[in-house]
Amino acid sequence: MADVAGPSTPSRKRSRWDDDEDNTPPVEKPVQKRRTKSKPPAAGDTRTPERSATPTVPPQNASSRARPHHSLFVPPRTAHPPLVPSRSVYCYERLNSIEEGSYGVVFRARDKETGDIVALKKLKLEEEKHGFPITALREINALMVCKHENVVGIREVVVGDTLTQVFIVMDFIEHDLKNLLSIMPSPFLQSEVKTLMLQLLSAVAYCHERWILHRDLKTSNLLMNNRGTIKVADFGLARRYGDPVGVGGLTQLVVTLWYRAPEILLGATTYSTAVDMWSVGCIFAELLLNEPLFQAKGEIELISMIFKLLGPPTKETWPDYNTMPLAKTMTLPAPHPAQLRQKFPYITAAGLDLLSRLLAYDPDRRISAEEALKHPYFSESPLPKHPDLFGSFPSAAAGEKRRKPDSPSAPVRAADYKLLTEFD
Repeated sequence: MADVAGPSTPSRKRSRWDDDEDNTPPVEKPVQKRRTKSKPPAAGDTRTPERSATPTVPPQNASSRARPHHSLFVPPRTAHPPLVPSRSVYCYERLNSIEEGSYGVVFRARDKETGDIVALKKLKLEEEKHGFPITALREINALMVCKHENVVGIREVVVGDTLTQVFIVMDFIEHDLKNLLSIMPSPFLQSEVKTLMLQLLSAVAYCHERWILHRDLKTSNLLMNNRGTIKVADFGLARRYGDPVGVGGLTQLVVTLWYRAPEILLGATTYSTAVDMWSVGCIFAELLLNEPLFQAKGEIELISMIFKLLGPPTKETWPDYNTMPLAKTMTLPAPHPAQLRQKFPYITAAGLDLLSRLLAYDPDRRISAEEALKHPYFSESPLPKHPDLFGSFPSAAAGEKRRKPDSPSAPVRAADYKLLTEFD
């Protein structure tokens, strides 16, 4: 039996990378000289020790040897919270359903640990075929960016048992402005309208400053608590804006019909914060009228209602009207002045000026939220009312109902009263 020369080290599994290395000529490794240990000098030996063959490395400073655990250009890890998994939705007790929108269903729930009442928005993911929807990502990002006292606060995102059960946990607010206007015995006062408009403009200006377009401002998306504070909610259509806007421009399927700006109705693919300001003008008019300003059934009817109220656009009021994609398909009515004064006879001149600048045809001339906050309408009499002085109402979202006022009952029999008077 022939002797087989085997390697001195145990064999390892070879890969295709080892075959390529076999073709390369072997490189001779330099033989390292064994380092000899220097013997300690004997007692009484005064000779200097001989230098070793290898030079000694001078000791370095302790600060140069100690490497930092992170880059000098990045904050330490303590500045960034660690990634933790999302909590379960079963940490909350479901109380009742509030409403169902285009992008989710909202429930009222209670935190089992703290007892706080919150709003749970379940995202609609059952029909998604391309992963997590971009609208939900935009909504979560916008709520995290816009931390403002008049924007609804996001607490966390919780999950259920399946991949389609994702919930956004937000602060619970008692009312939405649309339902509140329908149950109020009388409309808001002028001082109360000014307070609500200041809060709305402050929230919109904050969002625009952080490059966030809401694109669905309406009274049903404005929540109001029993302390006179409103909060902008439902950022399902919100997105960041700026240059470049992307391939194909911005979508036109935004903003609820009654609050949609005329440039979107005429097919504009690029728009800016002016679309939100048109919606703010429609909300301002709704607070004054106690009903929506443009209650149209379709886009054509809405455009005709806008032309009737504001007059047809001209080269002075909207120089770029003819450049709109759908402008050639529209038939303009006969020229006539705006009918805002006839529609709002009780508003002051300053209030009418603010409304007309919010509902301006030209987006470039439409007033911004920052400028509207400084408008003289808010500094004239009556001054804005303090939010704590607002009245409170039963919350429909919490299942509360209005109580009937207690009043004394009528006399049962008139004969008893007659007998008493005769006795006297």
